Amino acid sequence: MDANSRLNILFIINPGSGGKKKIQWESVIRDHCKQLSLQIEFVMLKGKNDEELVRSRIKEIKPQKVVAVGGDGTISMVASLLMGTSIPLGKLRGGSANGMAAELEIPTDSSAALDIVINGNARPCDLIQFDKNRFCIHLSDLGLNARLVKYFDKSAIRGMWGYVRFLIKILLEGKPVKAHIRVDDMEKNIPAYMIVFANASKYGTGASINPDGAVGDGKFELVVVREISFVEFLKLFLKKTTFDPKKVEIIQTTRAVVTLKQKTHFQVDGEYIGKINKITASIVPGALLVIAPDRAKNGK
Repeated sequence: MDANSRLNILFIINPGSGGKKKIQWESVIRDHCKQLSLQIEFVMLKGKNDEELVRSRIKEIKPQKVVAVGGDGTISMVASLLMGTSIPLGKLRGGSANGMAAELEIPTDSSAALDIVINGNARPCDLIQFDKNRFCIHLSDLGLNARLVKYFDKSAIRGMWGYVRFLIKILLEGKPVKAHIRVDDMEKNIPAYMIVFANASKYGTGASINPDGAVGDGKFELVVVREISFVEFLKLFLKKTTFDPKKVEIIQTTRAVVTLKQKTHFQVDGEYIGKINKITASIVPGALLVIAPDRAKNGK
């Protein structure tokens, strides 16, 4: 097979993602691919002007696949650049938050994961659009978890104990926010500790916040957490757990407007955005292609 017919894959690596024991992803990928008939290219994110860097490299290289190596923030950024193209997006678990990789059932083993992004099938994936220019591929939320994301991003403390420390502080100080929700022909006022905009079903830990969610079903879910406790909030960080349905209301829709009585913390795919008091969310069905094994949950 000549060079012109080889599969061309662009790997976008965020070296700042992950915990203390970081994988040297470029070396791992090169070693895995050295016996394969592939043309591989790399972009190393720098934390500054990354979108423009990735956009220019995609235009220059014209890859047949793009693989994001990092956390949920990395895949969210790359997804927004591939939206509306025919280039499939793959994901390797290179971050501390790997919710979308879990959603697509990408293995934690790097070799098995590489086999999937190289040989796996491309399938449609929706995005949630906020207002005019911000997109979510996985989960976004208002309230307690967004505040936790803010604290955690600014802290040098990592790991479960870091989360628990901030979790206790937030729960002791936390109060429900009064929200007005407009969905289709329905309007309601409701107090909530957290409102999740869910394109997917679970957080990176495996905790299920939206059991019926699927990234390719042409809809998203508003998950309204009306009551919260230490045990309930801790479920965000525990595998294979679900929230008490008596304390959570799930509204499936294609568009929603949420207005808050006071400004509230907001995060998108693990990136803290700031405090807002109003947001409009709408689904962009089949906005891009993602690479996943055949068994991965995708929607109808």
